[in-house]
Amino acid sequence: MKNYLKLIQNNADWAREMVGKDADFFSKREQAQTPHHLIIGCSDSRVPLELMTGALPGEMFVHRNIGNQVWETDMNILSVVQFAVDVLDVEHVIVCGHSNCGALKAAFADSAHGLIDHWLSDIRSTMRWHEDELASCATAEERLHRLSVLNVLQQVGILSRTPIILDAWKRGRRPMLHGWVYDIGSGLIERIVEQVDSAEMAAVLLPKN
Repeated sequence: MKNYLKLIQNNADWAREMVGKDADFFSKREQAQTPHHLIIGCSDSRVPLELMTGALPGEMFVHRNIGNQVWETDMNILSVVQFAVDVLDVEHVIVCGHSNCGALKAAFADSAHGLIDHWLSDIRSTMRWHEDELASCATAEERLHRLSVLNVLQQVGILSRTPIILDAWKRGRRPMLHGWVYDIGSGLIERIVEQVDSAEMAAVLLPKN
């Protein structure tokens, strides 16, 4: 219970600190949220999406899953994207991968991982499409980083093909799509692709396979 109770204490300390700085900090956010960003990140506990960007409560809508995947059949993420785009009218949708990702390591491994292998299938497809490029990397670390970049590009590309995003672009509303890789070792964000706001711009992101 020690670690659990520490979370409760930290929450009380944080709430007290926020109110100390601004007495209306929570009451101003209670009625509605107006985030400018939807960020799709990995579930990895070392990637603190709000903390690493300095986002305050109400400024960022967040979805997480293993390997920051965008499945066109995943009702969970599609519901999040639709709510963010059609209801919250976010300006930016960001897919955020990260260094030393366990999901990508598992995709490289030959051993079976049960249900997770089904979830990793799109990552393995990306590996096949870019087999020569990945094989040319000098070290395992470089290969893992390159796969993280390619995975982010793949997920941004898939996102750009969803009816939700395409319909928003047709209406003239332009949520821009971006792709990042967060470096756990330095705490810095590497910007992979930015300001994708049309089907034409997105067309180059996905392989022709």
